[in-house]
Amino acid sequence: MPPLKNPNNRYVNDLRRFQFGQSQFFKLRNIIVPIGLSVLFLCLVGLLVAGWHNTFGQDWLVVVVAAVVGGYMALNIGANDVANNMGPAVGGKVLSVGAAIVIAAVCESAGAILAGGDVVKTVSKGIISPGPEISVGEFRDLMLSALFAAALWINLATILNAPVSTTHSIVGGVLGAGMGAAGVDVVNWFTMSKIAASWVISPVFGAMCAAALLYFIKVRIFNVQDRSSAAAKWVPILIGLMAAAFAAYMAMKGFKKIWKPSVLEIAAFSGLSFIVAYVLSRPYIAKRVLTLENRKKDVYRLFDLPLIAGAALLSFAHGANDVANAVGPLAAIVSTIGEDAGIASNVTIPLWVMAVGAFGIAMGLGLFGPKLISVVGEKITRLNSPRAYCVALSAAVTVLIATTLGLPVSSTHIAVGAVFGVGFLREFLENPNKRKRRPGHKLNETSAEAFASVNVQSARRLVRRQFVFSIAAAWIITVPASAALAAGVFALLQLL
Repeated sequence: MPPLKNPNNRYVNDLRRFQFGQSQFFKLRNIIVPIGLSVLFLCLVGLLVAGWHNTFGQDWLVVVVAAVVGGYMALNIGANDVANNMGPAVGGKVLSVGAAIVIAAVCESAGAILAGGDVVKTVSKGIISPGPEISVGEFRDLMLSALFAAALWINLATILNAPVSTTHSIVGGVLGAGMGAAGVDVVNWFTMSKIAASWVISPVFGAMCAAALLYFIKVRIFNVQDRSSAAAKWVPILIGLMAAAFAAYMAMKGFKKIWKPSVLEIAAFSGLSFIVAYVLSRPYIAKRVLTLENRKKDVYRLFDLPLIAGAALLSFAHGANDVANAVGPLAAIVSTIGEDAGIASNVTIPLWVMAVGAFGIAMGLGLFGPKLISVVGEKITRLNSPRAYCVALSAAVTVLIATTLGLPVSSTHIAVGAVFGVGFLREFLENPNKRKRRPGHKLNETSAEAFASVNVQSARRLVRRQFVFSIAAAWIITVPASAALAAGVFALLQLL
């Protein structure tokens, strides 16, 4: 006799099918909606630029295509690169992903529009030195090829959840397309050497700066008996230093169109900002200290506000620096439009070109950035508010210095370098669960294996060393891959 069937099983199976179908629908929606909004953004960019066709004359279609590709590049920068700015704040449990996206979008846009001009000139005109062997038409195809190849490479990397350098991508694109157009002689190797040097120096400097800052905080605040009093003394000073750095940058870059200060004026403006920030933050921190116990976890919370300010500063600096990757080649193409225009040595950056890059980066961050923000903030090493603050501030200072010098550095490698600096300092100072050998003590085979196992586990828990290899692979692969793609796209355009 066959066993009796339970009628409830049918309802359970139907419920499971419904839940599975619902989950698949939400997954599909999370893919289709961002892609649809991105396509809508690119169409809007194309239509707006096409509406100004009288301004561009018979070359208006070239400008429209370049603007759409520039917007596509900006979307990918927002999706892949901006996560490095807000990742520490999210990993430190100070900001939610939604709040981080809003702050980053506003600061990225402001930095791109207010302070992005000088770096755009470096990317669009400094990497190659086009001579009479390259016509205006070939120069446009060269820049368009570089822009499209870099955007395509970053898009692929984002799909694979690989944090690559957008700066490496666009530099490789310009390099490859330039060599495809006129050989190796067209490349400005002096500028390339400075850019390459900045790729090595900037993450090392970011790591050293973050480690030094964290060491100072540990010695002066966390490793003293009265942590609350120490925090009340030093945290306002740290806030003042951040305000001074931001004020100095704004004086040198952000307000340069309406105010060109001298070195003395910049120093005075920066010093005044330090005083104002210190005076305003000191009573706030003192009031917060009264409500906290003398424990590290309670003192950590005092760094929440400085961390948010540091993350915002980093986003502003990133917008100023990396907008060049989105619209540098576009600005170069626009500069060749007109009856008497040619391949000029200096480029005037139109406001609408900067706007395409700024809003594209912000939109890419909002649509595709949340996942990578969580990865950067949580996967490399464990962060809390003070550690994340050190990462954000040191990375911001490094990017600001690079932007001041007109060098398109990789914010990805700066941020990751700062995270590694914090993680390795923790290992050096704390070494949790590490057992020390006494002089003359011999370990048997079992204890030696246990000792090695403990050390390996500690290292993995503090810093995931496999990221070193992934970053090195990204450095090695991105430039030649983007260059090869750009050379191929340029060759294809010459056949059309």
